Amino acid sequence: MNTPARLPFLDGLRVCAFALLIPYHVGMYYVTWDWHVKSPAASDAVEPFMQLSSPWRLSLLFLIAGAACRDLFARRGLLGTVKDRSQRLLLPLLFGMAVIVTPQAYYEVLTQAPELLPGDGGYLDFWAAYLQGGRYCRGDDCMRVPTWNHLWFLPYLWVYALLGAAVVALWRRPLPAMDLPAWAWMLLPALPLALLRVWVMPHWPSTHDLVHDLYNHAQYVLVFALGWASRTPLAQGLWPAALCLRWVALGVSLGSWALLQAYGRAYADTPPPEALLVAARTLRGALTWWAMLACCGWAQRAFSRESPLLRAAAGAVFCLYILHQSVIVVLSQWLKPLALPWGLEAVLLIVLTFALCALAYAGARRVPGLALLLGIQRHRRC
Repeated sequence: MNTPARLPFLDGLRVCAFALLIPYHVGMYYVTWDWHVKSPAASDAVEPFMQLSSPWRLSLLFLIAGAACRDLFARRGLLGTVKDRSQRLLLPLLFGMAVIVTPQAYYEVLTQAPELLPGDGGYLDFWAAYLQGGRYCRGDDCMRVPTWNHLWFLPYLWVYALLGAAVVALWRRPLPAMDLPAWAWMLLPALPLALLRVWVMPHWPSTHDLVHDLYNHAQYVLVFALGWASRTPLAQGLWPAALCLRWVALGVSLGSWALLQAYGRAYADTPPPEALLVAARTLRGALTWWAMLACCGWAQRAFSRESPLLRAAAGAVFCLYILHQSVIVVLSQWLKPLALPWGLEAVLLIVLTFALCALAYAGARRVPGLALLLGIQRHRRC
C-alpha cells in the first residue's frame, strides 16, 4: 500500500486547532453558557467572539484526524491501526477519566452543590467516591462519575478510526479519482452539514454521549471520512481547492458569522419565524464547512515547508489537550479570591495554562509510562 506524501501544513493546522482550545475553554468560564465552573463576571460580552470558532473547531479536528488515520492505515494496515489507535487514545482516556478530569468534577460540585460532597468535602474524599462511581444531582441536572468531560473526543475518534480502517480493509477496490472544479469543494460538503443542522440537530442535540449522540456522530463521521478520502485519489483535490478558495471561504465564513450574530440579536427575546429559523440553521451548518475550508487553505500558505519546531509542537499538542481543561478549572478557582478584573484574569488563565501544560509535557515525555498515559509519542514516525 502506497503511503501518500507528507503534507507539512497538516502539522500546523493540528497545532493551531488544538491551541485554540485553551482560549476557547477559558472563554467558557466567562460566558453565560453552561460549563463546569463560572466566573462571577460571566456575561454575554464575549459570546460573539466565541461563536467565531464554535461552529467548526471540533469538526476541523476530526477532518485532520481523518487524514492522519488514513496515513497511519497506509503504513501499518488494519491490525497496526487498531493497536496504534487503542494505545494512543484509550490509555489516555482511562487515565484521564481516573486522574486528569477529577478536579473538574470536584470543583463543579463544590461551586454548584457543595452539600453533595462526601466526607469532609475535601478533594481526596471526593476522588475516592468519584472512582467508585455514582451520580451527583441538583434537581434534574445530574453528573454521572467517572466522566470523560472534554476527553469525549478520544472515544469518538477511536471508533471512527477503527470503522474507517475496517471498511477500507474490506473494500479492496481501487478508488476512482474525482476531478471536481474548485467551486464544488465550496458547496458539496457544505450541503449535508446544512441538512444535518436543519433536520437532525433539533431532534438529537449534542450530548457527547457515545451511544446517544446522533447529530454529532453524523457530522463528525462525515468530516472524518472526508479527511480520510483527501489522502486518496477520491478526494485529493480538496487541498488544492482549499488553497485556491481561501479568500472566498474566509469572506463567506465571516459574512455568515455576521449574519448569524444579527439574527441572534434580533430574536434574542422573541421566537423567529419558522422559515427564518430554517435559514439560520442552514447557514450555520454550511458555515461549519466554509470555515474549515478557509483554515485548510490558509494553513497551506502559513506552513508550506517542514520545520523541526513545528514537528515538535505537533508532538506536544495532544498532551496539552488532555491536560488543559483541568488546569483551567483549577487555576480559575485559585485566582478567584484575588478578584482581578476579568480581562486581566482571562489573560493570566490563558498564559498560565499554556505554561503549566508545556512544563508538564516537558517533564512527562522523559518518563516512559507517564508519557504513554498522556498520549506522548516519544519517537514520532514519519
